[in-house]
Amino acid sequence: MSDVVEKTLTALPSLLSLDPQPGSAKLSSTSKLGHLIRGITELTSKHEEEKLIQRELSSIKDQVSSPNTTMRQMKELMVRAIYCEMLGYESSFSYIHAIKLAQQGNVLEKRVGYLAVSLFLNESHELLLLLVNTVLKDLQSTNLIEVCMALTVVSQLFPKDMIPAILPLVEEKLNHPKEIIRRKAVLALHKFYMIAPNQVQHIHNKFRKALCDKDPGVMSASLHIYLQLIQENPDGYKDLTVSFVTILKQVLGGKLPMDFNYHSVPAPWLQIQLLRILSLLGKNDQSTSEIMYEVLDESLRRAEMNHNITYAILYECVKCIYTIHPKSELLEKAAKCIGNFVLSPKMNLKYLGLKALTYVVQQDPKLALQHQMTIIECLDHPDVIIKRETLELLFRITNGQNVTVIVEKMLDFLRLSKDDHTTTDLVGKVAELAEKYAPDNEWFIETMNEVFSVGGDTMQPDIPNSFLKLLSEGFDGVEEDRKLRLFAVNSYISLLRGEPSKLPQRFLQVICWALGEYAHLKEDLEPAAVLRLLAKLLDMKSNAAETKSWVLIAMTKLCSGAAAVSVAQDVSEAYSGSLDTLLRQRAQELQCLSQDSDLHARVLPGSGRLEPVEVDSSLSFLDGFVSEALAAGAAAYKPPHQRQEELTRSKALSLEPYGLSLPISMSSSSITDRQSPTLLSMSSGLSGNSTDLSHRGGSATLKLDGVKRVWGREGYLSQREPVEEPARVETPSPLRSPGQQGDGGPNSQTPTPTPTPECDQDKQQLASSLFVGVSSQSPVCLMGKSEPAPQRFRRKAKDSGASMTASERAVSSVASPSSSVDNMLCTDLLEPDFTSEPPVSSTERTRRLSLGLSASNGPCEEEAEQPDGGVVGGNPPIDRDDPRPQDDPDGDACLTSHLPDELSGLPHSEILPVCSSQCLNLSACHVQKEDALVLVVFISNPDEAAVRQVSAQLRSEELEVSSMCESPLEEVSGSSVAVRQYSLKVRSPSVHFELGGMVSYQPSAGTPQTMQFSYKLPLSSFIRPLTVSTEEYGTMWLAFSHDTKQNLTLMGDDREPLAATLNALKRKLQLHVVEIIGVEGILACCLLRDQPCLMHCRVHAGMLAVWLRSPIPDLPDCLLYHCQRALQEL
Repeated sequence: MSDVVEKTLTALPSLLSLDPQPGSAKLSSTSKLGHLIRGITELTSKHEEEKLIQRELSSIKDQVSSPNTTMRQMKELMVRAIYCEMLGYESSFSYIHAIKLAQQGNVLEKRVGYLAVSLFLNESHELLLLLVNTVLKDLQSTNLIEVCMALTVVSQLFPKDMIPAILPLVEEKLNHPKEIIRRKAVLALHKFYMIAPNQVQHIHNKFRKALCDKDPGVMSASLHIYLQLIQENPDGYKDLTVSFVTILKQVLGGKLPMDFNYHSVPAPWLQIQLLRILSLLGKNDQSTSEIMYEVLDESLRRAEMNHNITYAILYECVKCIYTIHPKSELLEKAAKCIGNFVLSPKMNLKYLGLKALTYVVQQDPKLALQHQMTIIECLDHPDVIIKRETLELLFRITNGQNVTVIVEKMLDFLRLSKDDHTTTDLVGKVAELAEKYAPDNEWFIETMNEVFSVGGDTMQPDIPNSFLKLLSEGFDGVEEDRKLRLFAVNSYISLLRGEPSKLPQRFLQVICWALGEYAHLKEDLEPAAVLRLLAKLLDMKSNAAETKSWVLIAMTKLCSGAAAVSVAQDVSEAYSGSLDTLLRQRAQELQCLSQDSDLHARVLPGSGRLEPVEVDSSLSFLDGFVSEALAAGAAAYKPPHQRQEELTRSKALSLEPYGLSLPISMSSSSITDRQSPTLLSMSSGLSGNSTDLSHRGGSATLKLDGVKRVWGREGYLSQREPVEEPARVETPSPLRSPGQQGDGGPNSQTPTPTPTPECDQDKQQLASSLFVGVSSQSPVCLMGKSEPAPQRFRRKAKDSGASMTASERAVSSVASPSSSVDNMLCTDLLEPDFTSEPPVSSTERTRRLSLGLSASNGPCEEEAEQPDGGVVGGNPPIDRDDPRPQDDPDGDACLTSHLPDELSGLPHSEILPVCSSQCLNLSACHVQKEDALVLVVFISNPDEAAVRQVSAQLRSEELEVSSMCESPLEEVSGSSVAVRQYSLKVRSPSVHFELGGMVSYQPSAGTPQTMQFSYKLPLSSFIRPLTVSTEEYGTMWLAFSHDTKQNLTLMGDDREPLAATLNALKRKLQLHVVEIIGVEGILACCLLRDQPCLMHCRVHAGMLAVWLRSPIPDLPDCLLYHCQRALQEL
């Protein structure tokens, strides 16, 4: 640590004490802050506190406004204002003075000013703009403390709009001689990537350089960036697998300084971060996984200490082993580790063992069979969290043979649960299992009735909606549909004749809808009787107005016959004067339709006479409204999960304390989420010294004597089918390591009560019902739900012409390709013999680049597979459900002949299929005209029958799309191709543009259909050379305000490297070289002649220093990205 940092840390106590003596470490009794704190603690009411704080704020306001206040006094006033603000009282008058203190004071005063600013302001505060120049000045300072403070504030406060102003200076700090500055610069760039990834795409190679920094702190900081990058695009970073593995090996070998150790464990959080990265890189990749096997084995072997942090490492190891391509030896060791976990007498470790078992049970179902008796005991465990996680495990292993037992266990837990979140979660799981594995109609209806009763109004609204839709659409057989609906009617009639006041509102709504639709199926039931039962619901004051509205709608459907009409008239008269407008409307409808039977027959025809309703799930009829709203400045729609992610990212600080309860389910988490730091060492004792304080007194809470057992020999257990294989009861000894088996001390094993023969027989019988069919389940993905048996209730299959879903959009790579940095990656990270993976050979690189478009097709290289392995394909794959072959070698040549004459001689991209159906195939390419970019869509009809009413619509947020075809396309004849042209103009620059489209058509036989597709274009397709003179270039340069700077790779031409590099950019991106003078050159281009961009290049230190300027805010950054890609591909 440098001397400056040591002096700063020595001075911090005096800073906080505000005492005139610099060495004081206690709060001065004479300071005004001390008086304020003592005064608040002596108060007896909130009202007195408010009066005291208001007087204090008034005093602070007067003093900060005085011109005689010194900087030292201002520092003391800011600390008092911070304290008042922390108590919840606004001190906005001090915000501007905090900024002034950060601008004008010395180091300690600036420190208080920056602290106050970081606590007072947020990213959207208008005063933050006044801090930009101060931060720029401090970033260029020679004082280490000032640079650190500036980088810290940048990481906390600076929004996306201010990043271009400070990004070049932050990049320079990556080469700073002090490691603390480099580490803070990496963290600042990580923040920039989180809020504006497009603005830091050109410095990905510098991230790689930070990974091979000689200081471990800088290297560990870069892992946060790589974890996020690899989550988004794991294929783009496969080449770094060897580097990550080598780093983990050296961490395990103790090569890092002792400062990184925690409880004698070398850099545990760094190990966890690396294990998460390796699990992402090795998923579904055998060759990459083979590189990790050795280090994962070593990590399992070295985690021998019985401490929570080693449990966390082991837990991440187990998840990584079960995520990557499997290896039998590692799987056995991971299974043994989980076994030690599950058998632990400590509840925290037992819970984490169940959680790990839940995660891996679908990969290895027999692992649950080894611990079936422990799982049975956990069902009756006194700890609610253990029970909940056990039910989650059972949910993962449910199949058609054990569904009744598991669902009954879940319902028993729900009946006793008082937690709304647990109820909501389990109710959804029970409904899913009931629909998927129901053995018969009666069980399904009874189970859903219990779900609605137990779940109440806290359940998700999609559960009753899905149930009603299932009843309405039916299944494969007409007779099965009738039996299901009739049983539902009988069940609901009996419930209404009982005590309907105890039923939840949503359940009553479901009952009303089902009776209104299907009460006629019960032939011996008069409509008047049903109406009288429904009328009783209207008299109950506990029912909400919405439920009463459902009742009136059901009565409207059933009002046929003299007796029913009489009841309906009485009800309609009673509610026709209701103050609720909705109830009044429903009452009027009931009165009108009950009096006119002909009108009732037309409005509400009987069952079976209704035509199927075609629902436009894409809501295409709102496209015009959405386009107008977006053009007027409205914000684009964001899905709920994206809004939640942005809300999470916006939180600068998390002030919530650590809780003891852990996440309920692994189904909604990913393998990179934070997990509990508790995992049991496979080679350590089961109950050694631990930080768990809740069970340090002994193991009495783990004894099961006297626990109430709900399940016995009676009921359905005796009627179940015999188990496929005998249940195996685990014993602790085979799962312990050799060192544990010999330990018989009281700290290594807790005596458990010996079950009676009757109790043991009950558990064996329950185990045979719960785990039947588990061993036969086929392996599936870790976080998915297995489907070993066909679903019991399946929706009716739509006809083959049903509308297709939108095809998946291709994800462009945000990673920079491998470069010369890869060759020196981590050469001096921790020790001299640290080597990295060999770079990609030139032959392999040439093979990959051969997939791109030829130069004659214009700058469309972004649509081919990139050298870094990232998928940057421009167009989505063809619908996987289409049985026809997708790779047609003659298709491109065939469609090329259909290009319009005015476009046939111009450069165009490859014609690629975008979507297809049985009636139409859509392909597309883009043609580069001198003043426009034309998207050509080929609509081909492979059948003999004509397709009518063909209409294509395209939309994009960044592009302005206009059709070039004057007449609409009415029909596509059989075995013919129709061509549509669209002119594209850039509305707002982006690295890549994505077009969304929809085609609607009318087949010769069938209902109207729609197809959705997407098409991706690189920015380079819109770039055109801008021919200007040097004088005109200079005038435009001074007029443009948006710029960016970056160093690019210079081509290795011994004679004229600058000219060779600029000519390469001219060929690849169609830039115009205005002039080259010595070591400097200027270029110009525009986006279709209306959005110019200028580039100034200079050779400096073997690199090409590039400076871009444009009147368009995002254009320099986007063009810089393509320049970098173009030079790296040469």
